[in-house]
Amino acid sequence: MLELLHRVQPGGKVIGLDADPIELPRTEERIRAQGFGPDTFVAVRSNFAGMLQALGALGIAAVDGVLADLGVSSMQLDNPARGFTMKQNGPLDMRMNPNRGLPASAWLERMAPGPLETVLRENADEPRAKEIAGAIAAKHFATTGELAAAVQRVVAVLGADNRADTVRRVFQAIRIAVNDEFSVLDTLLRNLPQGLKPGGRAVFLTFHSGEDRRVKHAFAAGLRAGIYSSISEEVVRPSADERRDNPRSTPAKLRWAERSAEPA
Repeated sequence: MLELLHRVQPGGKVIGLDADPIELPRTEERIRAQGFGPDTFVAVRSNFAGMLQALGALGIAAVDGVLADLGVSSMQLDNPARGFTMKQNGPLDMRMNPNRGLPASAWLERMAPGPLETVLRENADEPRAKEIAGAIAAKHFATTGELAAAVQRVVAVLGADNRADTVRRVFQAIRIAVNDEFSVLDTLLRNLPQGLKPGGRAVFLTFHSGEDRRVKHAFAAGLRAGIYSSISEEVVRPSADERRDNPRSTPAKLRWAERSAEPA
């Protein structure tokens, strides 16, 4: 964010959207401490689906660029109290905004095996979705450790390897469902052309196949319709050096699209 703020100066402004009421104020505080005032940085508590509403509230019709980072932040992952990670035990929550919706523990208690199997397949491409859903649906897991242990038991019975990878996929699938992330992304992609100036560019960072498919198909459809003048032909992946320095960047895929100069 700081690099972006430096690059749009002089005269540019960055509008930052984040649904997390815990991390957004901390991010804003760090940015203000670097000397960026309200004239150069505006923090808005909203998910991506609220982009047009956020711009309208600021009296802005469209912007020159959109950067959508669809990943979970390190601050969220590294805080066990948020319940996002299997690596540290904490309450099974997973909500980006802890003040809205059901925590993952309550959501999971309400799920039947069939719908949960669908969630595991669609949100994480989990090959053992049926067996795992049958073991954890409509059950109460108070902590991330309890859920991780239950998934590992299923994998052990099946004699499968890569237990940690399976747990990560299950956590991913549940997090996406709890936060309705695909619906939010679909709304952003649908509203994106309206919020981009002619010639403006959108850049999306995705971290799993479900997200990437949505971005790829939306950009391709926009190119065929004349909404976008060009799109990335292939995904851009982190270099070996970046993966070494930041292992969490490993699954990242970058795609971009440029708004047509003339309305479609």
